[in-house]
Amino acid sequence: IEDIAVFSNRLDAYSHLWFAEDTTNQRSRAFETKVRDRLANVLNRILFFDLWWQQLSHHSAQRLLTTTGSNRYYLTSLRRMKPHTLTEPEERIINIKNTTGRSALDSLYEVLTNNLTFTSPERGTHRSLSREQLSVFFRHPSANIRKRAYQELFRIYSGHTDMLGEIYKTLVTEWKNEGIDLRHHTSPVAVRNIHNDIPDEAVKTLLACTRKNRVIFQEFFRLKAKICKVNKLSRYDIYAPTKKTKTFYPFDEAKKLVFNAYEQFSPKLAQHTRQVFAEGHIDVGPTPGKAGGAFCYSVLPTLTPYVMLNYTGDTRDVATLAHELGHAVHAMMAKHHSVFTFHSTLPLAETASVFGEQLLSQALLQEVKSPRMKQSLLLGQLDDLYATILRQAYFVKFENQVHEHISQGATVNSLAEIYLEFLKEQFGRTVSVPKEFQWEWVTIPHSYRSPFYCYAYSFGNLLVLALYERYQQEGPSFLPKYLDLLGGGGSKSPVDLLKPLGVDICSEKFWQSGFDRIESMVRQLERTIA
Repeated sequence: IEDIAVFSNRLDAYSHLWFAEDTTNQRSRAFETKVRDRLANVLNRILFFDLWWQQLSHHSAQRLLTTTGSNRYYLTSLRRMKPHTLTEPEERIINIKNTTGRSALDSLYEVLTNNLTFTSPERGTHRSLSREQLSVFFRHPSANIRKRAYQELFRIYSGHTDMLGEIYKTLVTEWKNEGIDLRHHTSPVAVRNIHNDIPDEAVKTLLACTRKNRVIFQEFFRLKAKICKVNKLSRYDIYAPTKKTKTFYPFDEAKKLVFNAYEQFSPKLAQHTRQVFAEGHIDVGPTPGKAGGAFCYSVLPTLTPYVMLNYTGDTRDVATLAHELGHAVHAMMAKHHSVFTFHSTLPLAETASVFGEQLLSQALLQEVKSPRMKQSLLLGQLDDLYATILRQAYFVKFENQVHEHISQGATVNSLAEIYLEFLKEQFGRTVSVPKEFQWEWVTIPHSYRSPFYCYAYSFGNLLVLALYERYQQEGPSFLPKYLDLLGGGGSKSPVDLLKPLGVDICSEKFWQSGFDRIESMVRQLERTIA
């Protein structure tokens, strides 16, 4: 079964990477569909093993587990799914159905959204842009250009809300039909939690603590308005730079910055980042039809991960490079595990990537001398922390509510109204929210592809803030414990992997420690204001 998984992963990765390279390529789309169908058949043919293993008595399973080595956690996880597993004929039907159901709808969403084109928000030009190219203007020095960029994004997406909204509603309904009605999970988010091996209580505590601390980010946006010399920020302006000219980083310079940041912390991790480049496993710039965003694909323990970017030279793109290379080094540190256990579970999957961003940010902060540059870097860090903690947690809060509403017959317009209300709660009175932002939820691929995925970003960022604080206190003695955490991959539960670091993910006190660090950064920012 492990040999079959190795071959299947390689084939699946090839089809996905080819499709991501150009989503308009009909040959790659047809090939991905073909692979998906064939692998569903393979999965059905080996399904008997999982079901046999789950049906063993506790005594027999524990006896056999003593000889399973690196696969122990994988096999334990299979037994954890026993209460939610159906009969073999039913599981076979679901596997086949998914190739023309959820997987097909995911591809339809990608094909539709990746083919959207946008008009440049700059006056006097009508050049067409991809979404990635348009997104650069969200951080433009000109308030008018930022506003027009967002308006262009929502003008195009709102023209497809009937289609995108119905795709979303269908995916949510499918999630409920299988996860709640057939497999008897206790709630929609519990389906994600059990796959992540995260206690429901930990996620509930994380989201509640994040909501309570939204006032820290509201204070940040109040200070940013003061720095930008406006009475109040609009949602158009939350990522506004404070300098009149935008910083551009050629890719070679960005690469050097990221390599150096990793090198200062751990030469071993820096060596792994260089290996991605040395083997040509990186696709850098935006091209027509290329999938949006950025990702790292860790295929096999024995294969150097693949990194895809849409690099345009923006400051945020440098951080994205550090982030995706963090994912790569995480997988490479765990390459001694089996194909089933070298991948960490989703919440811990963001640890090395976010830590990589922290390393880059701190390296840049150490280099700057002027208060103005320090202010600019703090603003950038806090912008990113808002985007990866509070914003992501509110995506999940939105999902929690609309999964219930859709089961009761909610319309696409009512979902937009709910989303707008959550935005207003996030920002309070410190940021005005124009009505067109009600359609932002249809632009978020994770909500379609992986419901409730986004709390992993909040989890990972707050975890890293706490770990980085410990690194600053402990110095070099922290490094072996951190490398052991990465080296654990997915060979243990997140709770067990974090125990040596003294982390209790069900404790509000732990999550609050991450927000305390954010609050101290806000106070630092306040001191830079004359």
